[in-house]
Amino acid sequence: MAEVTLPQLGETVTEGTITRWFKKVGDSVAADEPLFEVSTDKVDTEVPSPIAGVLTEIRVPEGDTVPVGAVIAVVGATDLVGATDSAAPPAPAAPAATPAPAAPAAPVEAVVSTMAPESVPTRPSVSSPTPAPAAASGNDKRLLSPVVRRLVAEHNVNVDSIRGTGPGGRVTREDVLDHVDKLSAASPPTAVVAVPTASAPLTPARSVRVGERDDVVPLSKIRQLTGSHMVMSKSVSPHAFSVVEVDYFNVDRTRSRTKFEFKSAEGFSLTYLPFISRAVVDALADFPHMNSSISGTDLVIHRYVDLGVAVDLDGQGLLVPVIRGAEGKRLRAIAREISDLASRAKSRKLGPDEIQGGTFTISNNGSAGSVLTMPIINQPQVAILSSDAIVRKPVVVSVPGGGESIAIHPVGHLAMSWDHRAFDGAYAAGFLVRVKEILETRDWSSEI
Repeated sequence: MAEVTLPQLGETVTEGTITRWFKKVGDSVAADEPLFEVSTDKVDTEVPSPIAGVLTEIRVPEGDTVPVGAVIAVVGATDLVGATDSAAPPAPAAPAATPAPAAPAAPVEAVVSTMAPESVPTRPSVSSPTPAPAAASGNDKRLLSPVVRRLVAEHNVNVDSIRGTGPGGRVTREDVLDHVDKLSAASPPTAVVAVPTASAPLTPARSVRVGERDDVVPLSKIRQLTGSHMVMSKSVSPHAFSVVEVDYFNVDRTRSRTKFEFKSAEGFSLTYLPFISRAVVDALADFPHMNSSISGTDLVIHRYVDLGVAVDLDGQGLLVPVIRGAEGKRLRAIAREISDLASRAKSRKLGPDEIQGGTFTISNNGSAGSVLTMPIINQPQVAILSSDAIVRKPVVVSVPGGGESIAIHPVGHLAMSWDHRAFDGAYAAGFLVRVKEILETRDWSSEI
């Protein structure tokens, strides 16, 4: 007999919504066979059974949200369950408990992903014909994530009038917001809403005018969790900061010469980030303490590189998908994984194992135009590198014959926050200089 608990599906995830059970009480299940599907603020994923046996109890029905670690089901050994069934015929009555709960009676404040795997069907209709008390929560016939329920309640819309574009016709966050936009276009809204800038997408939570000069926007769950994790990191690690300036002329020669062929072959553009990632991986081999974690009073040095690359979710938060075994991958393979992971991160289609367990992190703030960023360490790692904007500027270059000249080259900063417990400034600087040297001198054409 084994209790099945909701696993930790990301370092800042604290709860999840059970969106689908693949088995019913009395069904046999194999070890590692998908048992249920869960939706969190970061991922939608299938969770396998920890053991083989028979599902004897479902404690959390579809649609309910529970904290990480909560017991959601019980799986019994096959032989024990068989013996129980022969001795106690009334056992089949257990399935009646599965469909009993309806939608949550109170709004759930957790912000969870509304994207789901392609195979997710709509939730079976609830047998009770009792109508919902309000249009905002009247869609008990369909499975709605907590964020969709909250948006429906906030905007007081009838969810039955919204056409779902998610798998199986499921209503997503975007469906609700699009519906609200159409209603707003048809009739001017009575509430005053803050106007977003081009670089700050509209947050799903409605802003409220307070007085004549202020608007209040509730922080989303993912924003609150990120903030808590960052505050913890600042309090745990004595952050230090080092920066080098890199001349990307050598990298640019290879990019310019191969960019059209590369995009035609791969389907995406070759940016600077794969070059930086490859240089970081190689430099970590020379400075192994950079690729480590703090565990109590010990420094755990990793002999592999699981490289995390931060991805912005259109201003709604960050995910850090991980390139596993990056130390054994060349530039093109790293570029492919960055493109794939970033794409799936933005559509919330990453698995939980793809967003945790990194050993070193790169934050690509340069894609947003930042020229110098001090990132916060992703615990329990000991360093995080920010690759900032690359701009063309005058630089001093050597010319044949030993002279010097002024040339216009693409130049950018690599800025790193690091944990002063793990090493000192000279070690951190040596690592950054090594990354710079690799970028500026390697024959990158051989990597393409």
